[in-house]
This record gives sequence, structure tokens and C-alpha cells, in this order.
Amino acid sequence: MRLLVILSALVLTTHALAGPPLPTSDEARKHWSFQPPTRPVPPRFDDPARRAGVRNEIDAFVLHRLAAAGLTPAPEADRPTLLRRVTFDLTGLSPTPEEVAAFVADTSTDAYEKVVDKLLASPHYGERWARHWLDLARYADTNGYEFDEPRPDAWRYRDYVVRSFNADKPYDRFVTEQLAGDEAFPGVPDALVATGFNLLGPDMTDSSDQAQRRANTLNDMTDTAGLVFLGLTVTCARCHDHKFEPIPQADYFRLQAFFAPAAFRRDLPVATRADAVAHAAAVADYRALTSALRAEIAGVEGPHRKRVFEAKLAKLPADAQTAHRTPPEKRSGGQLELVAETERKVIVTDAEVARELSADERTKLDELQRRLKAFNGKKPGPSPVAMGLVDTPGPPPKTYLLERGELANRGAEMLPGFPAVLAPDGKPVAAVAESLPRSTGRRLALAKWVAGPANPLTARVIVNRLWQHHFGRGIVATPNDFGLRGERPTHPELLDWLAAELVSPTAPGGKATPSTAVPWSLKRMHRLMLLSATYRQSSGVRNADFGLRNTNQKPVSSIPHSEDPDNQLLSRMNRLRLEGEAVRDTLLAISGRLNPKAGGPGVVLPEASRATGGSRPVPVTPDEKEYARRSLYLFSRRNLRVPFLEAFDLPDSNLSCPRRERSTTAPQALALLNAAEAITAANAMSDRLKSEAATTAGRIDRAYQLAFGRPPSPAERDGAAAFLKESPLSELCRALINMNEFVYLD
Repeated sequence: MRLLVILSALVLTTHALAGPPLPTSDEARKHWSFQPPTRPVPPRFDDPARRAGVRNEIDAFVLHRLAAAGLTPAPEADRPTLLRRVTFDLTGLSPTPEEVAAFVADTSTDAYEKVVDKLLASPHYGERWARHWLDLARYADTNGYEFDEPRPDAWRYRDYVVRSFNADKPYDRFVTEQLAGDEAFPGVPDALVATGFNLLGPDMTDSSDQAQRRANTLNDMTDTAGLVFLGLTVTCARCHDHKFEPIPQADYFRLQAFFAPAAFRRDLPVATRADAVAHAAAVADYRALTSALRAEIAGVEGPHRKRVFEAKLAKLPADAQTAHRTPPEKRSGGQLELVAETERKVIVTDAEVARELSADERTKLDELQRRLKAFNGKKPGPSPVAMGLVDTPGPPPKTYLLERGELANRGAEMLPGFPAVLAPDGKPVAAVAESLPRSTGRRLALAKWVAGPANPLTARVIVNRLWQHHFGRGIVATPNDFGLRGERPTHPELLDWLAAELVSPTAPGGKATPSTAVPWSLKRMHRLMLLSATYRQSSGVRNADFGLRNTNQKPVSSIPHSEDPDNQLLSRMNRLRLEGEAVRDTLLAISGRLNPKAGGPGVVLPEASRATGGSRPVPVTPDEKEYARRSLYLFSRRNLRVPFLEAFDLPDSNLSCPRRERSTTAPQALALLNAAEAITAANAMSDRLKSEAATTAGRIDRAYQLAFGRPPSPAERDGAAAFLKESPLSELCRALINMNEFVYLD
């Protein structure tokens, strides 16, 4: 009897966790996110007071929802608060005191618009928004797993993203380059670098099963493409039909078939044509100078290297031996897979060759290598390479549905195709790949579908991501899940209008497209959001017991907080904590130490160089001035993260991160109080204040302006002056960076 009760409880619990019954496939296709976005007409208001609160179409949609709920918007934030907010949002840095003073003094009607345009044109804009994208792309400079080996050229992808955002590259091209840059734009270095997006996930390079390693990478790129571009959790369909979404397992492997012909390269040449010609000439000169020496070295080593290779090759199965002996350009798809699976087993190392040499041969080789080393000064450096995708020659390998997701359990063959739920008739949509000289064209077909104007998800997903970073919460609160189990949009008409506006921009009032409006322009969407009255609101909240206050303890107008406690209707601006990178970068900036250098290999801090477990150490960057560069440019290890950034919810780079946590924890307070980053910043800020202000009062004012973008109140000024009678200026600086106002945006 007791067993029966336990079993009944388990069944009831399972049913409770399962949630409501899943809709049929026909019902699922009617889900809001699977329908093509329309362009809703923005609401109009008869009330002149409400009309006055509409700066653009965004406000019309938001005010309509507020009016229906009986709510009114908050007043506009004061100018220092607004400037600090928008400067952090677009550049990840605080405004300088001079910038605050200029904005406050500018009485022109377009003062704020000029600020927004200046920030969008700043090179720091690309750095700020690249960080958001790299979270999605699971970027890191190492492979992860036990050895966590460095990826010496991964930084090229990071710099590509920065350049793309700064250039306002149309988002449809940005997507196309990352999925199929090699096919869409052959010969364009940036397009090749962009395909590195697909290989940014963790990689177990020492796997004993290289076929499974390749399958893992294919799974990762399929999963990530679904999450990042489409906002769909396709991962669950890898092993079985998705339990919650209308995505059968067959659809998962149809998507994966787009990637199946790709070779995973870590050595794609990405030099410009001019650089490639110059490098080839330098290599030819070096080879001409050293050809005789290298021929002699090969004569000594060659027979031994060949003998060791043949001994290793003989241990492989016959079909693998045949694959290795077949010239690369004549290998079939199956042979290419066999070579990829077994190539690590036939690598001949210099140490293995050395063990085969006689004493006389070793002496001769040492002398030849000594003479060759004398030419090192004329040896050209390596030509720039990047990680990325290109298609393998020959017929594409077959893709199979894998039962339970296991490589050994092959089911039916799957051809490339798009998810059936996004087709009008609910049937699988076969992809039509273009005929390309050196490629199957499969990934280009996928990219054109993903970035096509008819795709119902792509535009919605990206405008929701922009909205999330500006307002703290997306219109859809689950930015990587637009499916049946994702959150419904709080403002569905606004989301559709923004998506339609991204793809087909209009002039204000819905007029014809202006010549300056570029389709798929993300900067234009930023501008729309930032210029809205909704974005400019104060973050002040009324509490029934304590009255209405903002961070500066100034009374603001009444907002019925209890009617919308989570602020889903946007009756005020959300107060948000800065990410760890913004905190660290601001410490560098206000202390006068920020190194503005952009791009290049990641900076290895001393604490990031050491090995942990079986991981590989990396050399510390020798120039200490590099340590003061923006956090974006720090060498990013998967297995050993920068402690200061980790305290502020640095995400796990093994997975795509659509939204960072914003916790409030004791380690954050301890980091701002005791971490080397904070103490060094406080000391340097103190030195800066002494050089920029001659009096105690001047230094106090300057300290508040640097830290908070505003002057101190009379009470704050008096308190700081009393504090400085007993403590050094550096301690006042340390106290200021430990205030909530330093790490929160109003």
C-alpha cells in the first residue's frame, strides 16, 4: 500500500512538472512568434497631455498600455542622470565631468539628440556592444575542458564584431557573414573571420574519438545558431522530438545538414590581397636563401620521418590507410572524415625523429640547424590566419538522424531543410543550395533564409535584444526562447513594429523610407529607443511607507508602484547594476589610467596566466601598460576567469548567455573594497585629484563628478570634508567607489 502511495505521488509530481498539454502542430504554428511580423499602426491620443508625451512611435505603444492600466509615466530624468545612463548604455564608460557640464549648459532643443549621435559614432560603441554579442557567441580565447589550450587567433573574431558594430554593418549581412561568409563573400578576409562564430564553443582537442569530437562541434553550432539568430531552443530535439516546442528530431538534423560539409579550420588565411603578395615575396626570398640548408636537413630527417609515419599508419584499419595515401584533392567525403578522425594518430614529432638518428646524424643536424638559425632575422613572420569554416571538396557527407542523439545509432538520411513549424503548410521545407565553385552553398542557403525579411523570428529576436540592454528587460523576457514555453511579449504590437521598422524603415509618421534610413541598421534602432520619452524617464519609485525618492533623495512625481511592481508596462526607467567589465573599465577611466588601445591579441594578466589542473599556462603580457586596457581585450580563459569580473556575474563562456544575472552579493562589496583593482584605482584617482584641483573643496567636487557624474550635495560636501580631516584622499576615493550610485544606473 505504501509503495502504491509513493508511486501515485511520483506520477502526480511528474504531471505537475510537465505543465499543460502541448498544442497540436496546427495550433503550434499559430503561436505569435511563428507568424510574420506586421506593422501595427501606432495608437493615437485625443488627450493633448498624452499626445505631448509621445516623442516617437515607441512612446505611443507604451503610453497606450499605461493608459489602459490607469498608470502615468514618470517625469524625465535630470540631465546628469540621463547623460550617465545613455553614455554607459552606448559605450560602457562614464561621461567625463566636462561632457556633463557641456550637456547641462546646452540649451538647444536637440542637445540630447546630438549626444546620442556622438555616442553612436564613438569607437567605444562597438566595444560596448561587441561584449553583449560575445556573450551570445560563447567567446573565449581557450578551448576549455581539461587542458584549456589557448586559441591564439580567436581574437580576430572579437575584433571583427567590434568593427561590424562601429561600421553599423546591416544586421542581415552580419548574420550572413557568420553563417556563410566564405560562401557569400569569397575572398573577403572579414567574412572568413566571421565564420569563426560557429567554432567558438568548447572543444576537447585531445579526444580519443575524433568522430565524436566533430559531432559535438556540429551539435554546438546547430544549437547556438538556433538560440542566437532564431531565439529557438532546438537543442532538446537532438535526442528526441522536442517535448515542449513543435520541433521534431528530424528538423534538428535537417538544420545540422547545412553545416555537415564544413571543414573546421584554425588556419584560414585572412591577409588582404596586398599583404598576401608581400608576405609571399618575403617567404620566397627566405626560401631562396635557405633552400640548400633545408634540403640537407630534409635529407637527414626525411627517411626517419617517413619510417615512423609508415609504422604509425600500419596500425590503422585498411580503409584509413587508403584514405591517408589518397591525395587530398581526390579524397571522397568518407575518406576526408576518416583522415580527420585519425590524423592525430599518425603525426610524427621532432622528438620521435630525434630518437631515430645516429650520433653522426644528430651532430650533422645540429650543425645544419645552427646555420639555419643565423637566417632567422630574415625569416618572415606567419601570415595572419583565423579559425572558421570552409566547405570540403567533393560530395557532401551524409547527415543521419541519430537515435537518442548517439553517433553510432544512425537512422534515416536527412537533407538540409528549414523547421516545418515556420512553413505555412507545416511541412518540411527543403533548402535549395546555390551552385558555387568551391562550396556546396548549403550554409549560404541557410543564411539567406535566416536573414531573409520573411523569416518571422530574426528581426524580432535582435530588436528584443537591443531593448533588453537599454531597458533591463526584453519585451520578451526570455531572449533566447521565443517558443511556446518562452514568455509572451509585454508589448506585442511594439515588438512587431520594431521588427518591421528594422527590416523596412519608414520616416516619422509612417511616410516613405528616407534616403538615409538603411534597412537592418542597428544604430538606427538604438536611436529610436534612446530618443523615446520612455527611455528618458526617471527611475524614481513611490513607496507607500517611505514616499517617492530617487537615488539622490529628491522627491519626484507620484507613480503607483503597486499597480505594476515589476515595471513590465514601463511606467518608469529600471534601475540597473553595471556589469563587471563596465565597473572595471570605469575604475580605470576615473583614475586616469585607461589605455584606449583597441584590438589585437588578448592581454594576459598575471592571474590569468597560471595553469589550473591539467590546463596549459599562457605567457603573461610583458608590457604592464596593457593591463589597463578595456576588459573586452583581456585574455578570456574558460577555466580560470578574472576574479574581479567573476564577482559581478561574468557568464560561463561554455554556453550562449542571452542575459546576465544582476545579483547583489557580499563578494561584490569585498571586491570594491579590497581587490587590487579597487585599491589601485583609489590611489591613482587620489593622485589625479591632487593634480587637477588645488583645494580640498575642489578635490571633493571633482571626486563626485568623476565617480557619479554630478557635484556633491551640501551635506555630502560637508561630510567629505570632515572625513578628510582624519583620512587620506585615497580613502575618500575608495569610499565613493563603494557607494551604490557608482555601480548602479538610474
